[in-house]
Amino acid sequence: MSNPFQPSYPDKDDHELIALAREGSKIALETLVKKHQHYIYNVALKMTLSPFDAEDITQEVLIKVITNLSQFKGKSNFRTWLYRITFNHFLKMKKVWLEDYITSFDQYGDELAQMEDTELSALEKAEMKELITEANISCMSGMLLCLDREQRLVYILGEIFGVDHTIGSQMLDLSKDNFRQKLSRARKDLYHFMNNKCGLINKANPCRCHRKTRSFIKAGWVDPDNMKYNISYLKKIREEVPQKAEELCELTEIDYAGLFRDHPFQEKAHDRRLFERIVADKKIRSLFNLN
Repeated sequence: MSNPFQPSYPDKDDHELIALAREGSKIALETLVKKHQHYIYNVALKMTLSPFDAEDITQEVLIKVITNLSQFKGKSNFRTWLYRITFNHFLKMKKVWLEDYITSFDQYGDELAQMEDTELSALEKAEMKELITEANISCMSGMLLCLDREQRLVYILGEIFGVDHTIGSQMLDLSKDNFRQKLSRARKDLYHFMNNKCGLINKANPCRCHRKTRSFIKAGWVDPDNMKYNISYLKKIREEVPQKAEELCELTEIDYAGLFRDHPFQEKAHDRRLFERIVADKKIRSLFNLN
């Protein structure tokens, strides 16, 4: 499936699906939704750090987009129209609970420092490999919440998902220069924190994912019986990692974001369930003459 965050995305295919959906094709409407649903969900997941909130937000956004589809006249780029609605919703939605819990880099750094380090044996590291990865994803995702919402969204799009300045500025209704400036500031703020706290970036830092894993479990950040992030998935945000694991400590300000691109790109089975909930809405059924 084509990535809507890349310049080569075939927007005309969406226009054809919209025309068929307006004629009452449930298949066309579902195809249109599925082309964008996983991308919306994965950005929402990075924005909120909560799979449950991300799923609800994805549904809210898709209902908003579908019910306003009649306002799309086909004279502009559908991708831009859809993601402006989506990301405007992300910026204005009610705070999720973790946004009140993680409020700044200083507060987050203090929280991590207070968590006890526990050294693991080689055998324990092997046995707890998935939990250590879960702790890594959880911790790094928490760092994103230290950025304000707009910075966070710009960073997720521009640095993690590789959205270029032209498409990113269009999706967020910003000038290219403004998008670049916000991305640069987010990069510097996040890198400054990681360079001073994270052992993956700076080997002089004592903080290591495996040393914090037991504390993460104790604090409820990692649940061995119900992992939220490092679960069944088909691919990572970046399919291939150019650096070997032992090279991660040598990352620079430019390429450290590759650690975020190693996180899973979730394509959960909730997509069909979510679509059925959407088309169960009486207003949507009426708008598209769905039986």
